Amino acid sequence: MALNKELWRMSAVEMAAHIKRKRIKPIEAVDAALAQIERLDPQLHAFCAVVAEEARIEARRIGAAIARGRDPGPLAGVPVSIKDLIFTKGIPTVSGSVAYRDFIPEEDDIAVERLKAAGAIILGKTNVPEFGYSPTGHNPVFETTRNPWNTAMTSGGSSAGAAVAVATGMGPLALGSDGGGSVRIPAAHCGLYGLKPSFGRIPLYPGARDERYPGASGWETIECYGPLARTVADAALMTSVMAGPDMRDRHSLPKADFNWTRATRGGIKKLRVAYSEDWGYAAVDPAVREIVGSAVRVFERDLGCAVEAANPGWDDPFAIFFGVMIAESDLKGMRELVAQHGANMSSHLVDWMTRPWTAEDLTSANVGRKAVVNRMWKLMSRYDILVTPTLAVPPFPIHMQGPEKIEGRYGQPAAWIPFTFPMNLTGQPAATVPAGWTRDGLPVGLQIVGRHLDDATVLRASAAFEEAAPWADKWPPIVATATPSEAPA
Repeated sequence: MALNKELWRMSAVEMAAHIKRKRIKPIEAVDAALAQIERLDPQLHAFCAVVAEEARIEARRIGAAIARGRDPGPLAGVPVSIKDLIFTKGIPTVSGSVAYRDFIPEEDDIAVERLKAAGAIILGKTNVPEFGYSPTGHNPVFETTRNPWNTAMTSGGSSAGAAVAVATGMGPLALGSDGGGSVRIPAAHCGLYGLKPSFGRIPLYPGARDERYPGASGWETIECYGPLARTVADAALMTSVMAGPDMRDRHSLPKADFNWTRATRGGIKKLRVAYSEDWGYAAVDPAVREIVGSAVRVFERDLGCAVEAANPGWDDPFAIFFGVMIAESDLKGMRELVAQHGANMSSHLVDWMTRPWTAEDLTSANVGRKAVVNRMWKLMSRYDILVTPTLAVPPFPIHMQGPEKIEGRYGQPAAWIPFTFPMNLTGQPAATVPAGWTRDGLPVGLQIVGRHLDDATVLRASAAFEEAAPWADKWPPIVATATPSEAPA
């Protein structure tokens, strides 16, 4: 190979193009990602399962097909990791729980099927909090996932390992899931692009749909799958091969009326942008306010948008989201798991599943959700996109559900994620882009939210911001300094 760029630093778009042109081989791309995993994962714990030999076998198969002149597909031998909540045929799917420690699915989730059909090569499974019921990266089964920008800090979650893998060159793409921000949260904490497409764009099954699997079967109307990537173009390419209807998911949308990759092109001059720095009530770390505020000025100063301060006008809807989450969990099945394994399960999860929930608690959450949706469409009727901080704080120390205080105010453990979960209630497309880094070198994200089903504008705005304030060449220092023998205390 006569390329001047280390393979693990390549974008997925670049890598697929080089493989198709026979400038590099799929086995070279896979070996480069596996070498990064071997070098860095003993310190970061992004992966909970690596299928190195299976990946190499698939790489050689795709390479042979290319040599015979066959089209390898849009992802053409690009290595991809899969979040460990998403079913993978023949590969353990533990979901961070002792209850599923030995579970090996007999079928792939639809998105995994489609990635494989597009030529992607699965490297393994990435770490999660137990069943995804946390925005962090620790669980009772595997080592805690560490933030590559500072290994004492959380990566965010629940697509914790997915973000760390992409942030450190352990494959250019990762498939995550987002039921309350779980793609956007770790992407923001790890300095990446993360996309939650409109609800229903990427069909789900068995995930969130198959009643046989408590813990994996819940969150039917809030869960979405989405890509974590270093560039907007990579995320668009990955989404393009996963999106589209499937009869196994009654919520899946028809084929999009736009081209995913072409949607990243074009300017956004005169776009009407609503900016909320705190929803009118949330505590937000001063460093986040400063960095995000500077990023928002890029839209007005450099991109020609009309930016206005605006809020949807709701009271904090977290209790509504929490009620919807519980209502869409298999409480009976989860309580049976707690009865069998509770002593070895996450304490917050045991608490949530065993509370004496009432019918009124759960129906009130559904009614409250309607109020959130109505507030949001009324706001978005005046604007093309909405921008906010992705998170209220930079990364904080591991083994916490959230910081005790933000901006000098005490709050509940989820007070640091006020901006992400409302978009799961409304189903709108939402992405996070790197807004900047703190003085301590920790990433901060900017969230870009589109109108109902307007994924195309979210991608176009994301790509325009990326061009004006590029981030893809910014890597955590650990990628240059770590050796396999170095492990955090």
